[in-house]
Amino acid sequence: MQDTPRSNRLHIAIFGKRNAGKSSLINALTNQDIALVSEVAGTTTDPVYKAMEILPIGPVVIIDTAGIDDEGTLGKLRIKKTMNVLNKTELAVIVVTAKNGIVDFDKDLIERIKEKNIPIVGVVNKVDIENIEEDTLKTWEENYNIPFVKVSAMKMVGIESLKAKMIEKAKIEKHEKVIVGDLINPNDFVVLVTPIDKAAPKGRMILPQQQTIRDVIDHGAVAIVTREKELKETLANLGKKPKLVITDSQAFAKVDKDTPEDITLTSFSILFARYKGNLENLVLGAKKIKDLKPNDHVLICEGCTHHRQDGDIGKDKIPKWIEKIVDGKLNFEWTSGTKYPDPEDMKKFDLIVHCGGCMLNPKEMEFRINQAVNNGTAIVNYGVLIGFVTGVLERALDPFPNIKEMFMGE
Repeated sequence: MQDTPRSNRLHIAIFGKRNAGKSSLINALTNQDIALVSEVAGTTTDPVYKAMEILPIGPVVIIDTAGIDDEGTLGKLRIKKTMNVLNKTELAVIVVTAKNGIVDFDKDLIERIKEKNIPIVGVVNKVDIENIEEDTLKTWEENYNIPFVKVSAMKMVGIESLKAKMIEKAKIEKHEKVIVGDLINPNDFVVLVTPIDKAAPKGRMILPQQQTIRDVIDHGAVAIVTREKELKETLANLGKKPKLVITDSQAFAKVDKDTPEDITLTSFSILFARYKGNLENLVLGAKKIKDLKPNDHVLICEGCTHHRQDGDIGKDKIPKWIEKIVDGKLNFEWTSGTKYPDPEDMKKFDLIVHCGGCMLNPKEMEFRINQAVNNGTAIVNYGVLIGFVTGVLERALDPFPNIKEMFMGE
């Protein structure tokens, strides 16, 4: 469980006013002193992320946030960061106390959470200091249509009941997506073409490749892994036609050439575009590349912060490919990690090119795509773009006939 990638963990965010006991609650839930606790209001100044295990929930990311009632210029910035956490939150826990009740800050937050369709659990903390009447609790539940659990984080009272309620609410919204499992059958051969990425740590494969292999095995199919150099010989020696060939996008052109037309071909990035976002919108974004003009602005986003090397796909290859299509120079900017433009800042860009998002959870990747689409900014991911510039995208969309038809239409 400790090896579960952060992007595959349930993201649980703890919200509430300053000194409501959010950090104490995190320590109680995890049974560890991982969050700084102080009587001074506002001790937590920025969102703090901690990947760990909460039994019996399993692998999670706990997000401790600054108080939603923070004050001053810095306080407003902290509140903004707290609200941005909602873009990746899959389960929200809002903490109040019987003494303070539910104030306007809490009401506003609850509404924002509901607007994003995030399941919520309410916590009435510090019941060892001041309890709450059952009638009042019932009224809150009816008025806000969310469950509340009474706890004392300091005394470890009600923590198991809270965990049970968190599991229950998380399952309401949780639907198990698959990467490739719905495209294959038990005993199918699936060939995965995995060039050794320079950015991958020595001795390891990159995360999307690992996750796809696991998904193939989980669905009873046979995963056959090879490099692009050995693909042709691998296919010739199988003795059985594979159901699917999945390639790293950077090897698209060679793999397309070496894979017979009667074998379905796609890429890890295209599969992850569907798994973690919206493949249709990203394909539409690819079609917009041909509408770019010299001096247009392009933003390239990466969800991780790996050290860029010579020939880096985001820094070097993609800009060259796009400028070749445009036949002119473009204005490129780059972001990495958690940085992503607000709608107002996004207006300057004519295209956003995003990585596959293997380090982002589906909630955040969907948010990023939707924000661009709602802002009228074309967005595409690395794999879809590479398929487009190499002329392989039409074939790579064979597993998704409706989207292929949309791409081919004018």
